[in-house]
Amino acid sequence: MNQDKEHVRLLAIFHYVVGGVAALFSFFPLLYITIGAVFIFAARHGTAKPGQDLPPEFLGWIFAVLGSLLFLLGIAMSICILIAGRSLALRKRYSFALVMACIECLFVPFGTILGVFTIVVLSRESVKAMFSTA
Repeated sequence: MNQDKEHVRLLAIFHYVVGGVAALFSFFPLLYITIGAVFIFAARHGTAKPGQDLPPEFLGWIFAVLGSLLFLLGIAMSICILIAGRSLALRKRYSFALVMACIECLFVPFGTILGVFTIVVLSRESVKAMFSTA
């Protein structure tokens, strides 16, 4: 039982770390938004060199919308990972933590490792009992 508490505590800490790393990496799509804004600005206000065309404005919008969606998805995912870590620390929301562990398996390599270990630990009957009594 004491070993299970230690495993759940370590999993909570690792969820915090992976959630922070995921939040950091979710800022990279902001580069797409910047590129899209540059394309939109160039299409509206730029002057083309002789024999060259300006980039089409819709291409800038594609970059901007795609970057925005990826940014929002990354932030939402990192928030969910942090909530799963908090759930593990408080030993509440067992189902949410288990579902997030399954989803984390999609994010190679750290999410996969953390997700598999979380599923293994949460599958133990003694850990399930810890969550039901909390």
